[in-house]
Amino acid sequence: MQRLRLKFSRSHELKFISHLDLMRLWERAIRRAGLPLAYSEGFTPHPRISLASPLSLGITSEAELMDVYLTRWVSPQSVVIALNQQLPQGVEVLEAQPVGLNVASLQSQVRFVEYTVEIEIEKTIPDIKSAIQSLLSAKELPWQHERDTGTRHYDLRPLIDDVWFIENTGPACQLGMRLRCDSKGTGRPEQVIKALGFSHRPRSIHRTKLILN
Repeated sequence: MQRLRLKFSRSHELKFISHLDLMRLWERAIRRAGLPLAYSEGFTPHPRISLASPLSLGITSEAELMDVYLTRWVSPQSVVIALNQQLPQGVEVLEAQPVGLNVASLQSQVRFVEYTVEIEIEKTIPDIKSAIQSLLSAKELPWQHERDTGTRHYDLRPLIDDVWFIENTGPACQLGMRLRCDSKGTGRPEQVIKALGFSHRPRSIHRTKLILN
């Protein structure tokens, strides 16, 4: 048995594919690549594939992580080559590294996620930087989220580790964010943008890094 951790990118061509469809895509690509994919035991075996943190619809990434279990040892580099020959445009394996079979699950190791967010400029650059500083200086940030089951009230501040201004790109600007993503909660870039006082949704959200424990 071998456990490989794949790092892959997901670009705009497939940014609206669902998590379920993405997992089906991976299973097909692994089988077509001739790799010895391992399956769970039981009446309904499932491929032993797990993502670190599923990507929301509409978000691109250069830092997705996925663990794949194979029934026998295969060279990590050959796995990268074989999979990229089978994957559609919009998904690319960047690297593969062996991981110990007894290491904790990938999902349980995720602590923070970093993003680059492009947003239409609605205020001056100094005002944007001031809004970022005010947000980071706040001890709490009361928030509410509407759900089918009702309104959920919570503190958004603990979910925001850091926010920074990257650059002005003309009619838009780019912000960087490091948000919590663990059992205690998950921060979302759209929430941070709204908390900073922007009225429009981000033009784009790109995941740049997953930080593990």
